[in-house]
Amino acid sequence: MTPSHEQRASQAREAHKVTLVGAVVDLLVGMAKLIAGLVVGSAALVADGIHSFSDILTDLFVVAATHFGRQAPDRGHPYGHGRIETLATLWLGGVLIFVAGAIAWASLGRLIGGEAVPAPGGWAIAIAVVSLLAKEAIYHYTMRAARRIGSRLLEANAWHSRSDALSTLVVLVGLVATQLGFAWMDAVAAIIVGVMVGRIGGRLLWESSQELIDTALPEDEQALLKRTAETVPGVRGVHELRTRRIAGDALLDLHIVVPPRVTVSEAHEIGNAVSRRLREAMPQLADITFHVDPEDDEGQTEHSLRPGLPLRDDVETLLDHAWGASPTWRARVDLDLHYLDDRIDVSLYLETLPATVDLDAAAAELRRAAKGLDWLGRLRLWQGPGRG
Repeated sequence: MTPSHEQRASQAREAHKVTLVGAVVDLLVGMAKLIAGLVVGSAALVADGIHSFSDILTDLFVVAATHFGRQAPDRGHPYGHGRIETLATLWLGGVLIFVAGAIAWASLGRLIGGEAVPAPGGWAIAIAVVSLLAKEAIYHYTMRAARRIGSRLLEANAWHSRSDALSTLVVLVGLVATQLGFAWMDAVAAIIVGVMVGRIGGRLLWESSQELIDTALPEDEQALLKRTAETVPGVRGVHELRTRRIAGDALLDLHIVVPPRVTVSEAHEIGNAVSRRLREAMPQLADITFHVDPEDDEGQTEHSLRPGLPLRDDVETLLDHAWGASPTWRARVDLDLHYLDDRIDVSLYLETLPATVDLDAAAAELRRAAKGLDWLGRLRLWQGPGRG
């Protein structure tokens, strides 16, 4: 079911807690790596420290984005504020690419210049190991929360932490190699870090941009939704199924074909049953809009672009003009209209007829009188009590 305001507020609080814990860890490991890198002259360790400090900025941005993105829908934003999280994820991907480019460019210059790098020492290597373990722990902590509350932004931030852990691993390899006398490995490690971070940033940019242009859910998920809707009793077909995402939520529009002569309330309840079954099959569905069709119009011109048929008031006026002299028409107690195959089927309900007139004769008389009404489809007469 669609999250309530209280659920959204609870999810936002959990996201804030997780993100702020990550920010504290980023601050501590970033300071440790930056100081150690400056002291021992390791470009890779300095770059990794800068990466950790960039995490703090993104952590704060994530806190703001989840606060506003998890707010309930309002009059100006009837679909909610989830796009705020999408935009924040897009921004986060851009930051990662920028940081990656800066790291790789500076390190490439050091590698080409052949700048000497002293051995870092055991304590610098120990700092890298502790930082690696801390960032990997934050990744798992954040990812569990992201999956629990269904936040793609929090998931992106978890991968940001994982990118820091991976970059620290590469830096660690470079530090060990430098300690063993392969000083050029420090710059190579920093370049690899830049490439890894940039790759993650590019993935986040791609996924967020796909969401912003309303890319559909994967085909297997769409097929599951269609099969699920078709299992509901009373559904004769499903078409015009369209899906999209807003942050961690999925939205669905679909047309369902029902028997053509059921009542409006029954058709609507069939649609409600479809909605309930779809939510059971895919809990992340936050909004389902169904359109009830009495016949399959897939591939046909949109109804609003076609010439319209007369509505009830006009139909009764036209029929009264054609059938006003008929005792059958005057004896009606109710009238049903069914708009099918670009015609209007008419059902007349009668309590009694003159003793000398039967239903077949009365129907034949009405059909002759309505010969000029080209929109008239099938005509049915029903006689008996209980209608009206």
